This record gives sequence, structure tokens and C-alpha cells, in this order.
Amino acid sequence: MKKFRKVLDGLTTSSPGGTMGSPSCGSAAGTPTAAPTPKDIDVQETLVSENFQLCKTVRHGFTYQPTALAFDPVQKILAIGSRSGGVRILGRPGVDCYCQHESGAAVLQLQFLINEGALVTACADDTLHLWNLRQRRPAVLHSLKFNRERITFCHLPFQSKWLYVGTERGNTHIVNIESFILSGYVIMWNKAIELSTKTHPGPVVHLSDSPKDEGKLLIGFEGGTIVQWDLRAKKADFRIYYDEAIHSVSWHHEGKQFMCSHSDGSLTLWNPRNTTKPFQVTFPHGKIQKDGRKESCKPILKVEYKTSRNSEPFVIFSGGLSYDKAGRRPALTIMHGKAITVLEMDYPIVEFMVLCDTPYINEIQEPYAVVVLLEKDLIVVDLTQSNFPVFENPYPMDIHESPVTCTAYFADCPPDIIPILYSIGAKHKKTGYSQKEWPIAGGTWTLGSHTYPEIIITGHADGSIKFWDASAFTLQMLYKLKTSKVFEKPKLGEGRGADLGEEDPFAVQMVSWCPHSRIFCVVGISAHIILYRFSKYDANTQTVSLEVRLQCEPEDIITPSENENNPCFSEPGSHSPQPHHQNPVSPGSRTPDGAKDSTPFLKVKDKMVRVPPGYQSDLVIQLLWVDGEPPQQITSLDINSAYGLLAFGNCNGLAVVDYIQKTVILCISTVDLYGATDPYQRLTRSPRRNRQSTSEHCMRGLSNFYSDSKKRIRTSYQSLTELTDNQQSIDMERSKSPTSDHVNGHCTSPTSQPCSAGKPRIPMGPEGPRLTRRGPGRPPFRKAQSAACMEISLPVSHTEGHASRRAMLQQLHGVTMYSHDEHHSTASYCWNERESRENSFSRSRSSSVSSIDRDTKEAITTLQFGESYGRKSDALPTPCLWVGTSLGVVILIPLSIPMDHEERLEDPVTVGPSGAVQMLKGSVLRFAFLDCNGALIQSPYEIWRDQNAPEDPDRPRRRKLVHFSPSSSQDAFGEGHLTVVCSERQAKVFLMPSQSCLFVHNITESSFVLRADVVSLCNSVCLACFCANGHVMTLSLPSLRPLMDVNYLPLTDMRIARTFCFTNEGQALYLSSPTEIQRITYSQEMCDNLQEMLGELFTPIETPEAQNRGFLKGFFGGNAHTFDREELFGEAAAGKASRSLAQHIPGQGGVEGMKVAASGVVGDLARARVALDERGQRLGELEERTTLMMTSAETFSKHAHELMLKCKDKKWYQF
Repeated sequence: MKKFRKVLDGLTTSSPGGTMGSPSCGSAAGTPTAAPTPKDIDVQETLVSENFQLCKTVRHGFTYQPTALAFDPVQKILAIGSRSGGVRILGRPGVDCYCQHESGAAVLQLQFLINEGALVTACADDTLHLWNLRQRRPAVLHSLKFNRERITFCHLPFQSKWLYVGTERGNTHIVNIESFILSGYVIMWNKAIELSTKTHPGPVVHLSDSPKDEGKLLIGFEGGTIVQWDLRAKKADFRIYYDEAIHSVSWHHEGKQFMCSHSDGSLTLWNPRNTTKPFQVTFPHGKIQKDGRKESCKPILKVEYKTSRNSEPFVIFSGGLSYDKAGRRPALTIMHGKAITVLEMDYPIVEFMVLCDTPYINEIQEPYAVVVLLEKDLIVVDLTQSNFPVFENPYPMDIHESPVTCTAYFADCPPDIIPILYSIGAKHKKTGYSQKEWPIAGGTWTLGSHTYPEIIITGHADGSIKFWDASAFTLQMLYKLKTSKVFEKPKLGEGRGADLGEEDPFAVQMVSWCPHSRIFCVVGISAHIILYRFSKYDANTQTVSLEVRLQCEPEDIITPSENENNPCFSEPGSHSPQPHHQNPVSPGSRTPDGAKDSTPFLKVKDKMVRVPPGYQSDLVIQLLWVDGEPPQQITSLDINSAYGLLAFGNCNGLAVVDYIQKTVILCISTVDLYGATDPYQRLTRSPRRNRQSTSEHCMRGLSNFYSDSKKRIRTSYQSLTELTDNQQSIDMERSKSPTSDHVNGHCTSPTSQPCSAGKPRIPMGPEGPRLTRRGPGRPPFRKAQSAACMEISLPVSHTEGHASRRAMLQQLHGVTMYSHDEHHSTASYCWNERESRENSFSRSRSSSVSSIDRDTKEAITTLQFGESYGRKSDALPTPCLWVGTSLGVVILIPLSIPMDHEERLEDPVTVGPSGAVQMLKGSVLRFAFLDCNGALIQSPYEIWRDQNAPEDPDRPRRRKLVHFSPSSSQDAFGEGHLTVVCSERQAKVFLMPSQSCLFVHNITESSFVLRADVVSLCNSVCLACFCANGHVMTLSLPSLRPLMDVNYLPLTDMRIARTFCFTNEGQALYLSSPTEIQRITYSQEMCDNLQEMLGELFTPIETPEAQNRGFLKGFFGGNAHTFDREELFGEAAAGKASRSLAQHIPGQGGVEGMKVAASGVVGDLARARVALDERGQRLGELEERTTLMMTSAETFSKHAHELMLKCKDKKWYQF
């Protein structure tokens, strides 16, 4: 609890004691600053540092760059390894766990300890890890690092504690799973092959027990050699030398034959009793040509040979297609008897695994499904039906169906929104799936007590929008919306499409959603906005289109008019020329200057169409080309259903649209928003001689930068991890798609170079102001230019604008990047030390007037509608629009909106004069409003009503509005409210209507804020910030006291900056890879309850009993059940392995699980368990040291005895 009380007594004084600093805006970082207030403020703050803790919760989506696959047939859980060292473990829906190796080495192979609750991983750094799955957060128990050999293959027999490890040198080592120590028993490659063999057999690619006798180990070498090793006799039973390289081996369950797959696309079948040659060789996809030769085929990378009790055996393999058929997709082939079925896949096959009923290899396998792991998908095929249908995947594996370009996260949504979205989306689901239940059904999961409705929205490169139910740490798709259906398909090679050259012209840039009114807005990459309304009924509709001209005129010298000192806003509906802004253009208008003037990128469908239930387009707003120049991308958006208004801005200016009357009520440049209160001096300059497209200018500057600094992040979704240094390849990548770079945004940043010409301003002189406008040339617009603009800055959500791309790259590369202004001395963009020094990021943001020497484009970075005080003299709050710019300026625009239902449909909305309220360091990112008790004031909204519902004559359809006035929660009118403003560097709290600054906090000096949100937590509010240096911070409100500062995630990928977003109840998310969403929490309460909300991976299940083999099979089938591995591999028989061969590394032993366990008995038990593990480990080390001492003592005694015998009979003079 902390109480703030400040009194204005006519003098500007600081708080007593001088601890709060001066009221100026330039306070030191981390120090809140108090300013005098015109009234008493009494706020009880309840949030303290103990309310915050940062931890990861769950990861959704498909594993990025998968490498390995494993399945536990008893527990029925699936594990997927990745190239980045991650392991994803999946069970029934809700059971989804992600683990990460600290080394980050790629996972080569996975082996479950079947029904033991443990998993062995083999990584590319030649380390084996044993994971404990008997806790909700798996942890590494043991690790074994091989020092002199590289691991190539592992095999763990069922119900065995000895793991076979094959290496690149061809040797086979044996590891004890319980102690994770190497046995002294080693199968050396030179002992496995014949002494007369002159060549090395190659790495071990296969290890397996013989189903007839567990004492026989089958070893497959890459070079084509197969050896069956008798573990008891320590010799080879037989050796096979084949001409073709071996990729995999699979036994028949009786052990009488095995099948091999080879590099020439062939399958060979061998009899262990006659190994001189295979008794069957087949080329499944190799047809005989006219000349009698077979077609050359691709290698068969893996084969599985599975028997069935009531039908022919299954032979399932990947690869083996002929080389002659170009363009064929990867395929999985299923051979069942004489029938051959080829299942073509959309992506290359990484691994597949056949699921069988029994875990015993010497029983009839009865396969019922095959899991196929693709590069970008996971599918499960039903083998019990002849047409082999696939199972419907319950996991959200299709997040990346089209590259994700933006995200939005909404916690504590209205409870009715999820069921209705699901009911609408269920009507459009695909059919043809298997009717059987999903076979990966292991683990247990229950709905936790701390659950509430949550929705995640993802925007994609193809223009699609996906709504996901994210409640209770799950993710399920509710509804999919395709924005491209609003437009006609662009025709490449003709008209605008040829110049545009867009692969993804519908890519989603940002979204804005009001769950209460169900109004949904989408901003697209082609400078378009689509407004959707929700309806439960289908309808015949025609989308209204508005075209807005939000661009500065080229080379237009404007002289002051007679009313130059009047407010710069035109009257609604006025179409007279205004000196300071462009007027709205009516839909369909064209000018005779050319095809590229006053035309949008895309063409809206102008015919009546039948739309299904769900979100239906109501209005499309498009920015127009002006004099051959494409419109700049939209950088900020806000919509308010109670007002019926939509506001958006870019680096040219601001526009406000009345979507009820379908009219543009304001369209103005950023400079003209200030009126006479412009805090900057904008000097005039003569027009350039060499006119050049500023979009091309932007592209060239960016290209020069990347050429010099060697671009370190991937620019393409398909090649996301590669490095590109070549300038031509960079341009080629940029020309592919607006989503080709991790940055998908707009050419606006307080520190980035401007994208197009702006209007210089000069102070009032004796002759009045004289504004000079400069215009670029008119080269054809190219996709690469759009991509360049996107790479300059970072978009954020519907109310937030973007962060500084220049500073971001400065953080990543450690160099000075974009100049803030254009250099006009030459046609090409040049970089010099003086310009970099002049345009450093840490420029002044004091209240004094700043001077901008060159042309400056000031972008609109964030917008917020709300009830506030447009003027200091206002007694009651009125509708207002808060505007934040890239130069850190906050502007307040009052609005006059008719409140009566009939008047609102007919009377125009008027806009009052604006003025600068405050200034901050860096781009403005976020606005929020608090009442004087510190409670968050929600924006007013309209209650949803279905416009397509049948008319009810008794109940006329009228708008129902919900207002949250700042005075509604206070005793008297005119009390005012608090406004929270956060920028890239700074946060401030103002008191309205006096506009006096109460608190200031410099968030960061060395970095900048990428994302900021005012969020609800523990029945209070706080300001959450994510910085480019990876810090996640929270500040109290309204005092701006630091509550949490965690160095969580060093920003190495722009994808994180583009998709990171906070929400209420202490949650956040970001796109951790192109295919995965990572959710985190910064709430201590949620961290405490995390164990309860996660699923259990291990369920106690009795191991199925082996089938009775019968007397004859047991007698003639060998003594497989009498094989004692402990007797062969134990220390007593095999001795100890060389210490230099492998190093044992003890793991955490479940400490991770203990840290997040709930307090009380569970926590005490976890600590006791870890203490016992540590004690056992210490006892083991003590025992090892004791053994060494005993061995040393015995050796010393032996040598002493020998010396005594030697010297026993010698005389004294013989020494």
C-alpha cells in the first residue's frame, strides 16, 4: 500500500524530502518523478513485487524443423525432437509438454523407456540424456557425453536397462540406463567384420535384437555390411556383404527373416540361415524400361515390416520413387499383400513410425496406424481401413498454414463468444477423416480451477484470420476468416497487378477486435482496412468501399490563406481546397493524370454476394496512389463501436471514418494536426532537382545498410534460418512477399528514414508561414519497395503503432543504422559519420522547441478513442481521440457525436481543434485511462445486435451503448481522470483536464520498448513493457514504481518483436518460431497454480503380459527368455569402460519441477526427493572414491610384497 498526496499551493515545488526529484520530464532512469497537481490524489496501490514472477507456461503449434520421432505403445504418448534441441511430448488433447536441451544441439534420436515414464535423447553434440517424465515439467536425470566417438544410432530393447549405442567409427557401446555409465563390453568394428575385409564398413545405422533370441544383436553398417553378433560368445554368427548402402532394417516377428532398405530404391529380404544372397529383391517403384533396364530410383530411407493376424503383412516405407518423374511429391508407400498404395505428402518426410498393439517384438504386431512426421505437419494414417484415411489432428498443428504476420491476445472474454464462434466454424470443417478415436491418447488432463475464456487471433500472409480458443492452456481453432474474398483476384501481368507484383497482397498487418460489440477490423499490407460485423445468419450483401487520399502533394508551394490562424480542420462534408490537408475523395473518383493516380491497390467486388454466417464485410477503406506514388502502409488503427468511428494513420497523416454513415470525416497530415502549437521548427528547403521515388529511396537506403552490415536474420519464411550477405539475394528475397522478412510493418519510425516527402514548416514570420512541398519521381511501384518499408519498423497491435527499427537493428548489430532524415545532396542515399552522429537515437525530447533541420515525416503510431476532456476548461468528459506520433507528441482531438439514434444516422460527426498535450521520449506506443481511484476506465462500446436478424415490430432495433465515463465511479462530476502514456523510452501519467504531469518514469536508456500494455492483474492494474534487450518489466499505476524487471528473452529475431503481446491476468505470448506460439505468465499466482493446470504425461498402467508361446515354439525358438544382460554387461563380467571415452554428467533430478511445485506438502516432498537424489549421488561418488583407494592400496601392497621378496636374501653390501 502506498498513498500519494500532493498539494498545489501556488508554487512549483517538489515533494517533501526531495526524494521524488524534479517535475521535469528528464528524470533519471528508474526514478519516478512527482509534479504538483491542482487537486488531492488519494490512490491505494495493491500490487507489490511479490505479485510477479515470469515463467513459460505452454507452447502451441507444430515443432519447428523436426528431426526425430518416438512412441510409447503402452503409455500412448508421442515425442518429437527438433533441430534446435527441443522435445515436444504429446498425449491426449490438453497433454502437451515442451522440453529444451540446454546445449541447443539437434536431437538425432528418441527412445522411450516403454511404460517407465522416461525418455532417452541422443543429440548432435554426442550426448545422451535421460528425461524423467513422471513429473509435469520433465527434467534431465543423467547425461553421458561421448568424447572420442560420434553417436549415429541407439536401440533400447523392451524391458531392458541396457542401451545399445552405435557410433560413426562402427563400434557399438552399451550404457546402463539406471546409472548412465558405460559398460566395459564393447563390440569393435574390426571384430565384427572379417579380418580379410580391406575397407571400413561405415557408421552403424541399425541395431536390433533378434526376435528369436535376445542374445543375438543385428548390426547394420552404412556401407552394406550386416552382422549378427552373439553377445554371449562374443563373436559373429553371420556376416552379409551387399553392394548397396543400407538405410534401415526391420525384422519379421518370428525372427526367421528381415528386410533391408537400400540407397538404390530396392528392398531385400534375407534369411538368417542362408546369408549368401537375399532370397527376394524388389524395386517397388522401379519399372522395367524398353531396353530391359530398371528405372533408377531414389533411396528408401526407412522400411517397417509388420505382421497381421488376419491379413497379409504390411511393408511400409518412405522414398524409393523413380528419378524420372520430376515434380513428384514425397510419398509414403504402403504394401499390403499385392496392393500398393502411395500416399503423397505436401512436405518432405522426416520420419515415420508404425503403431502396433503389442510392445513385444516377437509377437504378431497388428499395426493399426502409422504416424508420419513431415517437415511442416504431423499426420496419422488409419491402417485398419482399406482406403487408409487420416485421423483428424486434435492439436493446433496448422498455425503456420500460411505464415503468421500478426497476433492478438484477449483474456477474460465474454463467455458467450467462444461457443458461438465454434458453432459457426464447425460448419466449415473438412470431412473424410477416420471415424476412430485419435490413437495418441496418453496422459491425463483436467480443467483447472483458474480458467477463464481466452482467445488468440492470428493474421496470416494469405489474408486469412484465425480465431483460437486458448482457454486453460489449450489451443483449438474456432473460426477462420478469409479477407481475400472481399476483393477480386489481382491479375498478374495486367494493369496494377503487373506493377504491384505482390505474392501476398492480402497479408494481414494488424487487427482490432471488440469482443463486446463483435466489431472486427483488419489492416492489410496493401494499405487497406476491412471492417466486419458478426451475424448468425447468412445474407446477400454488397460491401461499401471508401477511397481515401492520404498523401502529400508533390512540389506544391502553399501560400497562407486569409484564415491561416483558424483551426486547420475543415467542416464536415466540405470539399473546398484546404492548405494543410487533403480532402476525402469520394468512392470511385479518378483523375485524368494517369492510371496510377487516385487508384487503390486492390479492386473490391462490386456485385451482390451471398455470405455465410460469421463475420461479414461491411466496409472497405483503401488508400489511393497519388501521382504515381503508392500509399504508405497503415501504422495505427483504433475503432470504437459506441462512437461508430474508425481512425487510422500512417507516415503521411491521420484519417477518421464514420463507418455508420460510410463517410470520411477527417483526413489531415500529421503536421497540420498541431495547428499553431507545433513544438518543432521545420525549415524549408528548395525542391530537389533529381526527383526520385521516396519508396525507392527507402529501399535503396535499406539495401545499402544490409550490404554494409551483412544481414543476419532470414528474410524468407521458407529459409528462415539462413544468412544472406549477397545484395542481389536480399533484393530477390524482398521481392517475394511482404512476409518475407521477420518485420512486417510500415515505413515509419522516429529514427528511421522517411518513406515519402513531407511538408516543412517554418515559424511565423512577418509575411506568414510559407510551406514548401517536395515531390519524388514516379517509378513503377515494386514489391521490393513494400518489403523495404516493412523492414524499417515494427508493427504492434491495433492501438499501438510500431517501435524503432533503426534502434532495433542497432541493438542486433551494434552499428549506427538509419538516418532520421533524408540526405539530398546526391540522388543516391549516402551514409557518413556526420549524419550518423547528428541523427543518433538519443535526441532531445525536452519541452523546449526542437529543431528539425531536414525534411521529417512524423508518423501516427497509436490511436485511442475514449471519454476525456478536450480542453483544460471542460467540466465534463466528451468523446475524444488521443493521437500519438513517432516524435513522441501526444495530441488530443475532441469529437462531437450525436447521441440520439436517429440523429446519429443522419447528422454528421464534427471535429474540434486539436493541440499538443505532452511530449515523451521516443514513439508513443500506448494510451490508457484511470479514474482518480486508480481503476481502469474501459472504452465505451455498443452491445452486439445482429443486423441480419428478422425484424421484430414490437421491439425496434436500436443501438444500446455502454459508457464508462471517468465521473461514473466518482462522487461528483468534474473530478477528472488520469491518462497513462507509454513511449519507447518513457512512461507518464497526466491528470485531466489540467493536463499536468503527475509521474514520469524513464523505462530504459540503453534500449527501447517494443510493446507496452496496461493490463489487469489481481484486481488492480499495471503497465507491462517488453524491451528490445529482452527485459520484461511491470510498473505500478499511477505511481510508475518498478515492480518487476526480468531479463527474459534477448531479442535475436524480429519475429518476436512483431508478435509479442500482453493481455490481462498476467499472460503474454509471442511467436517463438515460424510454426510455434509460446505463452508466458508474469503472475506469481499463475506460476503457483501452473502444476495444477498442466497435463500429466505419465499414467500408471500395468504392462501387458507376453503371449504364451507354447511348448514347441519355446523349445525350438531358442532360449530368448533366459538371456541375462546383467551377467554379460555388468561391471563384474565386463569391467569398466575407459574414463576418457565418455563423461557422466548428473542432471537436475527434477529441480525444475520442484521450483514450480505448489508450496506445502507437495513442495516438501519434492525437496526431500531431490535431497535424497543428491545424497545418493554423493554416496555413489564416495563409493567410487573408496573403490579407487582400495585398488590403489592393493597395488601398493603388491609392489611392496614383490620388493620384499626381491630383497629378502640380499646382504647389506649388495644394495
